[in-house]
Amino acid sequence: MPTEMIENRTFDEIALGETATLTRTVTQRDIELFAVVSGDVNPAHLDPAYAATDMFHKIVAHGMLGASLISTVLGTRLPGPGTIYLAQELRFLRPVGIGDSVTATLTVSAKEPLHNDVTLDCHCVNQAGETVISGTARVRAPTIKVRLPRIELPDVMLNRHERFRAILAEAASRPPLSVAVAYPCDAAALAPAVEGAAAGLLAPILVGPSDMIRRAATGANLDISAFRLEEAPTAAAAAARAVELVRLGEAHALMKGALHTDVLLRAVLAPDSGLKTGRRLSHVYIMDVPTYPRPLLVTDAAVNIAPDLDQKRDIVQNAIDLALAMGIATPRVAILSAVETVNPQLRSTLDAAALCKMADRGQITGGLVDGPLAFDNAVSPTAAAEKGIVSPVAGQADILVAPDLEAGNMLAKQLSFLAGADAAGVVMGARVPIILTSRADSERTRLASCAVAAVLAARTAEV
Repeated sequence: MPTEMIENRTFDEIALGETATLTRTVTQRDIELFAVVSGDVNPAHLDPAYAATDMFHKIVAHGMLGASLISTVLGTRLPGPGTIYLAQELRFLRPVGIGDSVTATLTVSAKEPLHNDVTLDCHCVNQAGETVISGTARVRAPTIKVRLPRIELPDVMLNRHERFRAILAEAASRPPLSVAVAYPCDAAALAPAVEGAAAGLLAPILVGPSDMIRRAATGANLDISAFRLEEAPTAAAAAARAVELVRLGEAHALMKGALHTDVLLRAVLAPDSGLKTGRRLSHVYIMDVPTYPRPLLVTDAAVNIAPDLDQKRDIVQNAIDLALAMGIATPRVAILSAVETVNPQLRSTLDAAALCKMADRGQITGGLVDGPLAFDNAVSPTAAAEKGIVSPVAGQADILVAPDLEAGNMLAKQLSFLAGADAAGVVMGARVPIILTSRADSERTRLASCAVAAVLAARTAEV
């Protein structure tokens, strides 16, 4: 493909009456990009409630068309590269909204040889031929001829966090979830509980040494005055008491505080805990990946180190149950390996084949299971087609089942730190959801984990 060139018009070449035009259709993405670049988060730009108002339309016209469309003509067409924008006087005469196609026409009306200044009449019309902007622009025209390749613009990815917003909105519409927080004795452990309560998602019960908890809250300037405190002297005692509160019906979820995950889960798995279901505990990340068209669940990345086939069956079923609770009607489950064919030397491919047969025979229910699938074949329709894989799961997976904890943890963190994904996490397989947050989580991610647990607990109770 030949390279597109940009060529300017020098002051001497420009003639009175000369014109240049450019047409642009306004999209929601344009508005969001403008808001990101400008830092202007006025709801008139971004809140759909304003979408029918003149304020919304005129701000779009002023910010994007007045300062961008006309500027683009000046900088790339007339006069073109080397132009210095000196002044503008624009009048905004008619609203412009998403979907409108606006054509900007600039006409040279005056030339001032002393400083090589040029005045241009600016006239913008919509697709109906109605004038939306009129005015003038004054520029200093280039004196040196320039012809350059058009610079290819970078791809811009907008992470709107829409999926997590939906989860947060649903959780906030329900009564707060009563959650026993085991050993929240530092700021990082207290923050998710305080944030969840402030957002109306949680009603925390703080379990641990009360003096330590209060000191941590004071040191981090966190207000816990409204929270119930349950005394427990050690991390193990706090875990046991938190589990007991769930067994007694005083809490309906658990949250990990400043203690090791295995200490909390040991209490959950104790013979008298009342939380065991007969199924293996496993961790599931719900990931909002900007480049993926749907929520993506990744399991197990935090609990089971090297699961055997029977444990993988529970891991798969736990993830399906969470997906169903999150409103995914028939979750598509990809059992991951390094390849998409069964290889006796790769245990993960044998396990994948066995899990698929278990699903066929009703030992795994509620989802479509396929594997082994390499990661690219699981999430990319193009990659699946190139390999000739015909499957209702390949290229459109909702759930990715890693062969072991190492692979799952690396996959989840790569999606978070390299692909800009947000990741909410919950432990499944117990009678109530267990919230595990990381010190590296953002506030939005911590809140999303709380929201997932709240929605899961509420929908489970409704069944």
